[in-house]
Formats: sequence, structure tokens, C-alpha cells
Amino acid sequence: MTMKLQIGVIGAGTCDAQLQAKAEQVGQEIAKNDAFLLCGGLGGVMEAASKGAKEAGGTTVGIVPGNDRDSPNPYIDIAILTNMGHARNAIIAQSCDALIAVGGEYGTLSEIALSLKMEKSVITLESKWDIEGTTRAESPHEAVELAIEAASKSKSDHISSSSPMGQ
Repeated sequence: MTMKLQIGVIGAGTCDAQLQAKAEQVGQEIAKNDAFLLCGGLGGVMEAASKGAKEAGGTTVGIVPGNDRDSPNPYIDIAILTNMGHARNAIIAQSCDALIAVGGEYGTLSEIALSLKMEKSVITLESKWDIEGTTRAESPHEAVELAIEAASKSKSDHISSSSPMGQ
């Protein structure tokens, strides 16, 4: 059985209409590629990406900072209640096969750093930071294309290195 890719979308809990539209497009593209969307489960970029994925028939997972079952945005299918505050960023980073940072603030910056430390691919879209190790995308479509490509390669590398034939 092959598990679906898990693509993380990270970004600020509030965003303007332009960033919201791009995050929705990212979510739609993730769903169209038959991958799960993982995010922090709250508002802003997370809600917009989740909405886009749901509208395209995708599945969304929110890894939320608190323990309130009603805190995730209305587009989250599966809520993981961590009661860990910002420390939940490590769970988001570890659980994704690749991440897409849409805009972002300091919480997003911490998720980028954790992801890079965990050797995950990070694609940035509309980022105000130029961070070594990330790949900048010019459009939502390109961001998802790059993330899917990186996640697929990472997954196949992991499978070949963990099989007896790959050693």
C-alpha cells in the first residue's frame, strides 16, 4: 500500500486578500495532486489553503496549538489537538513530506528552520525572507509542483535506502 504524500502549508494566522487567494490556490493544487494538506489548522493562510483543498475535494489535517476541539478552521477534516502552543511547529515539520510557506511571520520562520533541520524540502511563495536551503516559487501552481516533486523524490529515496536491495 502506498501512502499519499503529505504536503504542509505554513503561513501567518492572518493575511491580506492577495495572499489568501494564493493560499487557496495552493490548497486546490495539493488536492488536485491527490495529496493530503497538513497545516496549523487555524486562520489566515492555514484557513485559506484548507478551504482551497476542500473545494477541490481534498483532505485536510490541522495540527492545532491548543486542546479545544472547536479551535480549528471550518475546513479541517482531522484535527490533531497538541496543547503544545508553538512547539507544535515541530510536529508539522516532521509530519510533512515537503512544505510550502506562503508569506509568513515568525511562527512560519520557525517552521521553515525546523523543516530544513529535518532535511525537508521547503518551497516559499511570497516570502519576505531569502533563506538558504529553500526554493522560491513564482506561483501557487509552481509551488505545489516543486513540493510534489521533492516529496516524491524524498519518499522514493527513503524507500530505496530502507530496503535490503538499497543497502
